[in-house]
Amino acid sequence: EDVERETAYPDGKVEKVLKNGCHLIFFPNGTWKKVGSDGKTITITFFNGDVKQVMPDQTVIYYYADAKTTHTTYSDGLEVLQFANGQIEKHYPDGKKEIIFPDQTIKNLFTDGQEESIFPDGTIVRVQRDGSKTIEFNNGQRELHTSQFKRREYPDGTVKTVYVNGQQETKYVSGRVRVKDKEGNIIMDTKL
Repeated sequence: EDVERETAYPDGKVEKVLKNGCHLIFFPNGTWKKVGSDGKTITITFFNGDVKQVMPDQTVIYYYADAKTTHTTYSDGLEVLQFANGQIEKHYPDGKKEIIFPDQTIKNLFTDGQEESIFPDGTIVRVQRDGSKTIEFNNGQRELHTSQFKRREYPDGTVKTVYVNGQQETKYVSGRVRVKDKEGNIIMDTKL
């Protein structure tokens, strides 16, 4: 573009003012800075290939060349990281984090320590602060894992619980209850 004015400084820095109002500043180490004609849009291209852009709304976009990662910080405090493998992380101002993995699995990390993962097949896993876990399958089944037992709930109302000692209890919709010991031997069955 047409240069209106060029200034060379003793430290080796060179500034060019273009006729369209943009300022270009070249540093001796290879870094250069472009200030848009609006005075608010700034792009810094570093000697190592990193690029930092500051937009008029104060959004900052930083591209890390070696890692091929873009880190965008919005004026409201939201930060978004985009990685070369397709993973995207959103860090919200309130501390919540959302990670979208390359396979489209979404993981939410809440400020109270809870986690939620949503898998591409529709399965949802929620982990509470105490470590207990709820799994909702796309076929309508649900599992609850605690330190004391694992329980699976079926869409027909059947509930099967396996306790840490290996004992199993199955409750059917009909009211029937069957209990097995850890070896699988039936120790109680209330067939109706």
